[in-house]
Amino acid sequence: MALECAGRSLDLTRPRVMGILNITPDSFSDGGNFFCLDTALSQARKMVDEGADIIDVGGESTRPGAEPVSAQQEMDRVIPVIQALTSELPVIVSIDTSKAVVMREAVAAGAGLVNDVMALREAGALEAARDTGVPVCLMHMQGEPRTMQRQPVYRDVVREVRAFLAARVAACEAAGITGDRLLLDPGFGFGKTTEHNLCLLKNLGSLTDRGLPLLIGISRKSMIGTILGGVSVQRRLYGSLAAAVMAVERGASIVRVHDVKPTVDALKVAAAVLQQG
Repeated sequence: MALECAGRSLDLTRPRVMGILNITPDSFSDGGNFFCLDTALSQARKMVDEGADIIDVGGESTRPGAEPVSAQQEMDRVIPVIQALTSELPVIVSIDTSKAVVMREAVAAGAGLVNDVMALREAGALEAARDTGVPVCLMHMQGEPRTMQRQPVYRDVVREVRAFLAARVAACEAAGITGDRLLLDPGFGFGKTTEHNLCLLKNLGSLTDRGLPLLIGISRKSMIGTILGGVSVQRRLYGSLAAAVMAVERGASIVRVHDVKPTVDALKVAAAVLQQG
């Protein structure tokens, strides 16, 4: 299996690592760290050197309680970074956005993948994603970032996430986005309690039956901090590595992370074991 990302192919026969590059002042883990072009490029170079297969560029925080930004603000943040990355580094760049105009401009600037936490539910997003021709990751979220962690409730979180993603795949196919361009993300931490997240991770394999690759974003999430007794974001590396390995064991193709080198090493070991007959 491979993804064709704006002229660059990503082989998914082994697990891949997506490095997070937030061009925001308020993201939960690294907000403000890479807000100017020079620091963003330096961090991207570092992640590529450490083995990142994709750099995921985002210009709007989706942490719980985050306030929205305008499309113009988002583009002002991400487009120069995407242009610089794609001209300098041999790596696939993805755009983390829900806005149709940002998708179009980011792909025009060189992005090869759209990573949408709203699963193409915003106005014009389906059409924009179709027209770009690049792969799209559809994520599950209950509610929206400002309110999603206010007492999320499910009768059966695995079944409901499966049903939501199946409906979004159907909407994409009806709009002309073929299955070979789709990835799925269960949305750890997006409108879910720790118990919901743990249940999803344990049963992750049940989301792979459509044959679509899974992209998992679990790095440094609050569930890791809760399990480890309330440790700070900066002390969640080892827990994040454990979660990444378990996700790959259960069928994840891409893991979206802050700490690239440790994750690359952990997944090399996991892949070596999984490839044994």
